[in-house]
Amino acid sequence: MDKNGRPRRSDATRGAILLAARTRFASDGYDRATIRAIAADARIDPSMVMRYFGSKAQLFAAAVDPDLRLPDLSSVPRRRLGMVLVAHFLDRWEGDPSDDSLLMLLRSAATDEVARERMRHIFTSQLMPVLAAITGDPDEVAQRSGLVASQLLGLALTRHILRLPPVVAMDRDSLIEQVGPTIQRYLTG
Repeated sequence: MDKNGRPRRSDATRGAILLAARTRFASDGYDRATIRAIAADARIDPSMVMRYFGSKAQLFAAAVDPDLRLPDLSSVPRRRLGMVLVAHFLDRWEGDPSDDSLLMLLRSAATDEVARERMRHIFTSQLMPVLAAITGDPDEVAQRSGLVASQLLGLALTRHILRLPPVVAMDRDSLIEQVGPTIQRYLTG
């Protein structure tokens, strides 16, 4: 902010680049999105994108930085952990259509190593620590977390990206009832 409380011009430019990048990465994926197209969408010169972010990979990391906003599970009854996690992820994917960064990342991760690495980082930095507190066995945290991620990401892939009709047709409660016990088993054995 400047001394009059207005956003500095650099903040506005950075924000315009990030908005254009999110839109372009969502529509074209990482591979096909170009710095030139993102700059055109933001109505700036491509050199400005590079000035603010350095590279396409760094821009992608800044534009697609999902916070899983995992709930505090310490007060959740142990037998309900799987259902609570499934409900949380359904809310994340379906609650705010303007915040589809996790789905955008999933789409891109299928074809691009930068996106795959970003997804792995989110997995290790956000999901594993939360699940470590639940599983109780440090030797099994990675495996159990991987299985939880496989189910939740598989659900996102089939429901929101591939749009498989039987999965799309299921209501929220049915999905929680069907997938929750599988997540529960991965968490607590």
